[in-house]
Amino acid sequence: MQTDARQDHSGSPALALQPASANLPFFFVGFLLCNVGFAMYFAGILFAVIRNVLALREPFRAWNEAIVWYSGVPVTLGLALVGLDLALMLPAKRRQSHRGSLEPIGDRRVVVALTAYNDDSSIADAVADFRTHPLVERVIVVDNNSQDKTSERAHAAGATVVVETRPGYGRCVYRCYQEALAQSNAELIVLCEGDMTFRARDLEKLLAYVDHADVVNGTRIVEQLRDYSTQLSTFMYYGNFFVGKLLELKHLGRGTFTDVGTTYKLVRRQSLQRLLPVLNPAVNLEFNAHFLDVALAHGERIVESPITFHPRVGVSKGGNVNNGRAVMVGLRMMWGLCFGWR
Repeated sequence: MQTDARQDHSGSPALALQPASANLPFFFVGFLLCNVGFAMYFAGILFAVIRNVLALREPFRAWNEAIVWYSGVPVTLGLALVGLDLALMLPAKRRQSHRGSLEPIGDRRVVVALTAYNDDSSIADAVADFRTHPLVERVIVVDNNSQDKTSERAHAAGATVVVETRPGYGRCVYRCYQEALAQSNAELIVLCEGDMTFRARDLEKLLAYVDHADVVNGTRIVEQLRDYSTQLSTFMYYGNFFVGKLLELKHLGRGTFTDVGTTYKLVRRQSLQRLLPVLNPAVNLEFNAHFLDVALAHGERIVESPITFHPRVGVSKGGNVNNGRAVMVGLRMMWGLCFGWR
């Protein structure tokens, strides 16, 4: 008898992950093959222009014809995979994403875990902001080897402070989740940053969707909720949206995704227990995209919620330092989605 990955027929919660192979991304692979074919075709056209300008003869003409001719192979195969997924597999994937029902959350108090690295100018205000929210049970700050007074100021503001000595954003987030799970009363866990870009008053927005999802991911894509002056430039804004759509294509039928870089999300305890063993903390600044990709691949339900986005207090150290660094992070996200996370 087949059972849900979250709840069996008796109503008892289960901690088994859905195998990643249960959601074969034929549409996504087909989309990539079509892009390879189009790239070959246009490369052939460009090569033809250069060949004619330089008056190159054989064997260059034969090579040119072969590039253009064989560009149709990946396009044809890609369209076949896209059609197969849309016609035969998408309905089953959508039914699977709506299967069963999630256990309702009665106690909506949350444990908040904040990542921090050299955030002594903002961390005290961030801790105070969350601690004063009536639904916040505890605030944990994971200091990723800060060289300033981040730990001291977080502790003085009332947070439980731990230090993650291994550098890297992924290591810091992973430790946040470990420390939050160690709290026996943590049925709902919120991840956020200690730089004041996100605020506690948006917790109600995330909680509004928790009965329908294992993970509620905040999205900064709504223009009216985004402050005019933030570290998220227009280039980063649309680049992030593009990678979100790439994630959506990979997991077609599993949801709508517009923001893969946000650090503000709400996770059910049981979902996090299932995911921690299959997450790779060595993934650095692209860890949030890695988290969403792995969660979707293993059957977790993810819903996006619009959240407000404010200018950070202090100096940015992540992927939003400048457009050049954002490009590198975005390319690593795309590589991870297409070829696996390393």
